[in-house]
Amino acid sequence: MTSGQATHYYYPGPSHWQLWGALALLLMAMGTVVWMWGNWTIGPILIAIGVGFLVLMLVGWFHRVAHESESGRYNEQVDVSYRWSMSWFIFSEVMFFGAFFGALFFMRVISVPDLGSLAHSKMLWPNFTAAWPTAGPGLAGLQFTPMEAWGIAAINTLILLTSGATVTWAHWGLKKDRRWQLILGLILTIGLGIVFLCLQGYEYYHAYFHQGLTLGAGAYGATFFLLTGFHGFHVTVGTIMLIVILGRCLAGHFKPEHHFGFEGVSWYWHFVDVVWLLLFIFVYWLA
Repeated sequence: MTSGQATHYYYPGPSHWQLWGALALLLMAMGTVVWMWGNWTIGPILIAIGVGFLVLMLVGWFHRVAHESESGRYNEQVDVSYRWSMSWFIFSEVMFFGAFFGALFFMRVISVPDLGSLAHSKMLWPNFTAAWPTAGPGLAGLQFTPMEAWGIAAINTLILLTSGATVTWAHWGLKKDRRWQLILGLILTIGLGIVFLCLQGYEYYHAYFHQGLTLGAGAYGATFFLLTGFHGFHVTVGTIMLIVILGRCLAGHFKPEHHFGFEGVSWYWHFVDVVWLLLFIFVYWLA
């Protein structure tokens, strides 16, 4: 056990931040439903208020956890608990993306060839060709251009691989107690994450308005936007987490022998990198 750490397992007292989080999610859900029903005034307002409460909860809860950690209330047992918690969280994310990759595999390898092999397929869907990418037999006449692998997708792959290297470099700096290396590595990683999101936003814009590829483009459009969209959401969450960690580093938090707050975020970022590599291979390259 390092000096300054508690001798007993720390059990936090009651917290009100969960209530703020529940209220935020309720308002966001209500706002979304109202907006979908055509109220373009109340819906966005409810969503905005919900997002505000969510930000309040995150700031307050993060501040409390950071204060508990820096005040020495966490010992090695608490550290192990956090490591297991983060490991199971990332495992749940693996299962989440595994379901979408499984759906993609089922459509490409099983359902599309099976539909094309039916004896009466030409009569039911005369324009349907059982080859991927496709919108499916119900949208056989829909025209769209599949995404290219060796354009923005390849650039984004290089960006994320580089960001994995910069966050690892920052981790080495923390272990060696070189604060300048830690902070510079985090700034570079955050910058690369933001560039990735900007390029993905441009790619979506180009797909919608120039390639005819939308969420309504059947099997291919749905799987493309769901997989890449959820990954983009995870990159956004990871970038926010890195910004929080950068703020803590600038405030002098974390020590070479006690820094799981940083380590957990770096695990998450490497997970995001690996998922993107799979996306690049199976969604872009092998499309």
